[in-house]
Amino acid sequence: MTARVPCPPAPGPLEEYAARFDDLFRSLAQRRGFREYLTGLLLPRDRNKTLTALAGAEPVVGAQHPAVQRLQFFLSESTWKFEQVNARRIELLLADPATAPHGQGVLVIDDSGDRKDGTATAHVGRQWLGRLGKTDNGVVTVTTLWADERLYYPLHAVPYTPAHHFPKKRNDPDFRTKPRLATALAGQAHQAGIPFRAVVADCGYGDHDEFRHTLREAGLPFVMALKPHRGTWAYKDEAHTPVEAARALTWTDSEHPGDWTPVVRTFRDGHTETWWAADARLGGWGPDAPTRLVVATADPSALPDKATWYLATNLRRLGSPQTADSPHPPGDLAELVRLYGLRHWIEQSYKKIKDELGWADFQVRSDTAIRRHQTLVNCAFSFCWEAWFADEPPAQDQAPRPETADGPERGHCHVPPAPAAHMAPGHPGNPRLARPLAHPATLLARMVEHAPTTRTPGPHNLIGQWASP
Repeated sequence: MTARVPCPPAPGPLEEYAARFDDLFRSLAQRRGFREYLTGLLLPRDRNKTLTALAGAEPVVGAQHPAVQRLQFFLSESTWKFEQVNARRIELLLADPATAPHGQGVLVIDDSGDRKDGTATAHVGRQWLGRLGKTDNGVVTVTTLWADERLYYPLHAVPYTPAHHFPKKRNDPDFRTKPRLATALAGQAHQAGIPFRAVVADCGYGDHDEFRHTLREAGLPFVMALKPHRGTWAYKDEAHTPVEAARALTWTDSEHPGDWTPVVRTFRDGHTETWWAADARLGGWGPDAPTRLVVATADPSALPDKATWYLATNLRRLGSPQTADSPHPPGDLAELVRLYGLRHWIEQSYKKIKDELGWADFQVRSDTAIRRHQTLVNCAFSFCWEAWFADEPPAQDQAPRPETADGPERGHCHVPPAPAAHMAPGHPGNPRLARPLAHPATLLARMVEHAPTTRTPGPHNLIGQWASP
């Protein structure tokens, strides 16, 4: 067999990471393209990370440059399999003790909507884009994420295809709703041997009865949010919505809590808050029913909108007579609050890092090219964690600025200093609520310190050789 031609190395510690994928690429051009693409994604961001930005060429006028065309071919026309690359990425995460998942983490289901113009791009359509908070033309991708109190990383992703792309619209046998895609992704994570305590999701998925039923039939535990005014059938004199069920619970004050149980939430900056949680009854849901309705709030008397969760779960109550019939260990109120609180990695950090790595900056049209771009972004994301654990940041003299329980205001760009404590080598014995407001900056900062240059290199540095570190 002919020996492989050595590939020009990637800068710094990225080469060791990229070399673990070499057997998945058939040619030198593919191995080089993999390194060049990751390098461009990881460089400090000064504009959208389109192909011209990744290659260090000028926007628009530099589109025909050989370095740009090489990346275009690697992304759109080359023969490598993004499924194999993603599987290898997950294998590396599972094999590393610093990132290996455990049974006290959660599988977060979420979708990412990114605005895209035109009609020729695969999966594009006028639909709800949660990132923008409105209906617009764009591409939505359903994703799964593993998370615990100290780290989080993406697992699988699949774009949602709107009904108008199919001949028979929503009646077409190939059409899949977002909850059905999410169910398949949860099963895929389970089959890959990824342990988790529960599947968690916001009300966009929690309100779907079929989705919850499918997860239950698949033997997967879940903790999902519900809309406060989600209606259900009940007798006239009973509660018909989660918020009505919460108001039916007895409460006087903290000295006489009635049906409520205090739950202490510890945030990453060290401060604690006392919330209150209770099992409520709504229709066929109850403390000993197959599905429990759990309400958690900072103020049981007012039930503030931004500090009240309405959760549906199939984890049995401690002491329930039906515990023996459940395949899952029971969960008390404090654990349910902890599990759903881990979903906040999505809102407070995960989306920020994806934006920094160029998740939505692709300018390709085919399904394969879009999914390859997303796979490469996830590889860059996973490399950031490897670089973090390989060289943990030193403690900072200045403590992070305290934040409110609801996090910063939308659009606020304040970047707090790095956390004072090092990341734990394993999952903590005393779990804490994820509080990752500082992590987008600090996690990427460890990568930037090893970047080959402090600015985007010119195309001449990417032709046949790499810029020296």
